This record gives sequence, C-alpha cells and structure tokens, in this order.
Amino acid sequence: MSEARPYKSSLSIPIEGYIAEKQALGYAFKKGSALLKIFDSYVHSHCPTETVLSKELVIEWTARKPNETLSTQCGRISLLRGLAEYMNRIGYSAYVYPKAMNTVNRYSYIPYIFSNIEVKRIFEVCDQYPPNSCAPNRHLVLPLLLRMLYGCGLRISEAVQLTIQDVDLNSGSLYIRNAKFNKERILPISESLKERCLEYCKTVDIGRLGNPYFFPSPFGGHYSESTLYKLFRDVLWRAKIPHLGRGKGPRIHDFRHTFAVNCLKKWVLDGRDLNNSLPYLSAYLGHEDMRGSQRYLRLTADLYPDITSKIEEICSYIIPEVRQYEAD
Repeated sequence: MSEARPYKSSLSIPIEGYIAEKQALGYAFKKGSALLKIFDSYVHSHCPTETVLSKELVIEWTARKPNETLSTQCGRISLLRGLAEYMNRIGYSAYVYPKAMNTVNRYSYIPYIFSNIEVKRIFEVCDQYPPNSCAPNRHLVLPLLLRMLYGCGLRISEAVQLTIQDVDLNSGSLYIRNAKFNKERILPISESLKERCLEYCKTVDIGRLGNPYFFPSPFGGHYSESTLYKLFRDVLWRAKIPHLGRGKGPRIHDFRHTFAVNCLKKWVLDGRDLNNSLPYLSAYLGHEDMRGSQRYLRLTADLYPDITSKIEEICSYIIPEVRQYEAD
C-alpha cells in the first residue's frame, strides 16, 4: 500500500514542488512546510476545484487575523509570494502579492535586556528548580541550557539541537550546525561554562538508548522549544520578573540580545575599536548581515547613557537611526 500524501488539495503538486526546491537549496523550511500544510487544508476545504492561485484566494488566506501581529501576517504573505513565484516559473497561473503592499521592519522590535540582578535571580531559581518524575533530568538541563543561551548568545533552536559530538569539552567549543541562514560556526565557551558542562555530563546519562542530543528529552529526541518556553515563563514567575504580555517579553530569546549588548558594552569600556570588532560579533551570532549587529550599538547606547559618548565618538556613522514608531 502506498504512503498517503500529506498534501491533498488541488494545489498539492506545486506546493510539494516548492517545498522540495527550498529544501534542495539547503533550507530546513520547517515552519514554511507547516504553514503550507495549513494552507493546503484550507484550499482543500474551501475551494477543492481551484487550479490556480487566485488573487481572491491569496488575499483571503493572508488577511490579518484577530490579535495577530503584523510580522506574523507578513510571514504568511511572504510564504505565498514565494509559492506564487515558483508556480509561475513552472507554468501555473498564480497571483504574486506585491511587496510594496505590506512590509514589516524586522529590526523594529525592541528586545528586553536582562539586568545583572535579574540574571542572577533567574539562575538562582534554575539551580533550585524542582525535579519531575516524568522528566527526571529537567532540573539539570534547565540551568545549564539557560546559562549556555546567556553565555554564548545562542538561539534556542541552536541550543536544543546540539548533539553530544557538537559539544567539544576538550577544546571548550560548540559546533553550531544547520543554523539560520545556513551559517555553521564554532563558538568558544568560557572556562566556567565548560566546567558546568563537564559536571552535567557526569550527572545526566546522555547518550542513553542511542539518543545523540546533549539535552535529551525523556520522550526521545531533544527538548522542544515550546517546552522550554513554558519552563522559562515559570522561572520568570518564581524569580518575580513580570512578563509584559504578548510580544513584549521577556522572552527566552532575549538572553541572546542581552549577550550581544553586554559584549558591546565591555568592548566600549575596554577601548576596543568597534569598527573592527563588530564583524566578529556578527559572525559569532550567525547574522545574515551587519544590520542586526549594528542595531545592538543603538540598544547599548540607549541602555547605558554614560558610555553613549564613547560609542558615538568611535562609530556614530554605523549606528542605525531609530525612527519614532520603532521605539513606541
């Protein structure tokens, strides 16, 4: 018996072809595939005989939903724009959503930067986090994983996907593979973090039953990002750090932003030449270009007014201008 096809709509062939093309180019395309599965179900239910990607269908499916952020809507629009361009290339009729009709500034979000006191409280809570019978290593995984995010500026997806082989405790380095923008990199870790990793390896039975991940889930594979988000919300509550609501943080990803700002602050106070140093930060963080790293200069200047003059003196011309609406 042949395996059931995951896509069932009249547009399933171009949808599957588009996904295959993106993956052949080296993109993981997990979120895109998941969204296209939802779109495929929508087409199958609402217009089962549709053979073209019409303007009406595109506008209807990409309409902004209640309580949906503009960036989320733009993500769905961008996805269907890519699908339409692919369909047109292979001979299908498809409406391409104009780029000028709906755009979002990917750098407009103002991240939450944890203070040293807040970081201390978070780690104190993590170090005392209660064991759980269903997840016997949870109280050991959480404090190390959050320290790794804070000390190395990792994305949460990069941390959970670390395998045992990716964590080289002889050289004290992490090998980040299959990262965003396909930027693999090797990151050094501090001596204190290395010692914690060594202690973790002695305590947690990693590699059990052939599980290759450094942060193994009790249910197989690695810890999921959604599970860690929930645990982090609980840690914030126990640390008495208020959560500011939907989209305002603090988020677990803000450890990465805090790492970058603290790094720049130290460099400025040490008198480092940021013109030469900033590309190193960009490479370390795995940024696609310099814009993301340059944005941290403005955040550092805004958070630490006493060093603003030093930043402006050294590299004012590469600090991105922040429009009023971006800071609201």
